[in-house]
Amino acid sequence: MQAHNLRTTTVTHKPLYESILSTQTTLPETKIRASASIVPWRLTEGGKVQVYWVRRSRTMPFMGGWYAFPGGGLSRKDAGVQIHGEPSGCPAGQITPPTADSSPEALPDLPADLIPGLAACALRELFEETGILPTSSPMDLSTTDLAVYRERLLAKDLTFEEMAEPFSWQPDATPLVFAGRWLTPPFAPMRFDNRFFLLHWPADEPIQPTMMGRELDLGEWLEPAAAYDRWLAGEVLAAPPILHILKVMAEHGPHRGLGRLRSTEAANFGPLRRIEFRPGVVLFPLRTPTLPPATHTNAFLLGRGEAVLIDPATPFEDEQQRLLDALDAARDQGYSIREIWLTHHHSDHIGAVEAVRRHLDIPVLAHAETGRLLSSRGISIDGELFDGQRVVLDGAPPLSVTVHHTPGHAPGHLCFFDDTFRTLIAGDLISTLSTIVIDPPEGNMHDYLESLERMAALDARIVFPSHGPGTLEHPEKMDAYRSHRLERESMVLEAHRSGKTTPSEMVAEVYADVPPFVHPIAMRQIQAHLDRLRALGQI
Repeated sequence: MQAHNLRTTTVTHKPLYESILSTQTTLPETKIRASASIVPWRLTEGGKVQVYWVRRSRTMPFMGGWYAFPGGGLSRKDAGVQIHGEPSGCPAGQITPPTADSSPEALPDLPADLIPGLAACALRELFEETGILPTSSPMDLSTTDLAVYRERLLAKDLTFEEMAEPFSWQPDATPLVFAGRWLTPPFAPMRFDNRFFLLHWPADEPIQPTMMGRELDLGEWLEPAAAYDRWLAGEVLAAPPILHILKVMAEHGPHRGLGRLRSTEAANFGPLRRIEFRPGVVLFPLRTPTLPPATHTNAFLLGRGEAVLIDPATPFEDEQQRLLDALDAARDQGYSIREIWLTHHHSDHIGAVEAVRRHLDIPVLAHAETGRLLSSRGISIDGELFDGQRVVLDGAPPLSVTVHHTPGHAPGHLCFFDDTFRTLIAGDLISTLSTIVIDPPEGNMHDYLESLERMAALDARIVFPSHGPGTLEHPEKMDAYRSHRLERESMVLEAHRSGKTTPSEMVAEVYADVPPFVHPIAMRQIQAHLDRLRALGQI
């Protein structure tokens, strides 16, 4: 049976979801954790610079499957570790933590500082992830014994401090050279205030990097330019700090490039960070009144020359101005922004539509259903996007984008698939922070399940949602969302058969795993399931 035959119009009130969005006035805070990473480098016999990077296991909750440099978060025990010396270019005692509401894209270069335990954190993470460790004097340990200590550290059977206590040497921070400080963008459930350090580790060192444990699944030495080219070809995923380091190391090396390494301004579009995880997909997390735990909605600049702006979301004037300034900077750097595209009509996706349209004098395109819903708010669209439409954005390389109509969360919801690099911009089809609300009459559970199934069938390399970071779990993420909804639907059906016929009667049983303050939204999900079950003839 086709989805359009399963629509129901039995519920006619204003969607609760939109009402909740309109009342969001304060944004929840996201904690920021100090962290450190080390960039090992060496020279080949021919004098070429190589760096050692690693790939995080896909099972990792934060950026699993992405390429990075060895590192991790500061532990409470790191400050108690006795180490020799301190890194250069990073004065001790100057502590400048960002506040929870800091917007990293708006900040200039953060001060270099050395908070207590940070150097020990960097050395500990380096040893745990690669097995190499600079020390104040030669280690009196065999390779086998060192591996045993490393295994015990990874198993948390031993602390870093306890490992060094019996020996005459100490972990040595003096070879570390400060190479920049970066903040995780505010779209992520975990944010890190990360300092990078360079470490010269020659090929003739007796201990060379090796993989151990479950956090990483690959490590390799290669020239920075080769690593960057792999990203340009769409073969690997890496965050802006990694790409910045690779590019500077390729062009200037670890010594002449130190000033550029320490400055993050080259990775900006004016006041906003140029967060380009995939070639041709720049992400702008914009502060919006959205559904917690999300605090931002992701807008996207899609294209590598000719480009479109997807979901200029923020209603806040200061945030809108930062977006406009960033778009001006993008145009100065060669971007030709031709249109605004909308995934759907919800208020946390359209707040800056009119401001951007006026500023850039460009048209707004959306699905016809989205246009109909926006017209009641006095917002018009200039053209329609439809299912199966192909758009080629000129650039180096050109991007071929397919429009997919994916109703369910909203009747005119669209996803955009970059066929060139196999990237799906998913809007509110999924979220990597929380669930997706299906709220009748605009929300339709049957349509939503079918949309998930169709997008799961795409050969996507990465999926970028509107809320939260991108995910490599495709089609697993889509399948998990669909399975979870069907499991919940079976609970609704069972409750109905037991004599409970309304969402208010069912909610405590069907949503026993959520706190009572979530029940109003949960009841709208139950209504969506009831509508689908009635249309299918099961109740």
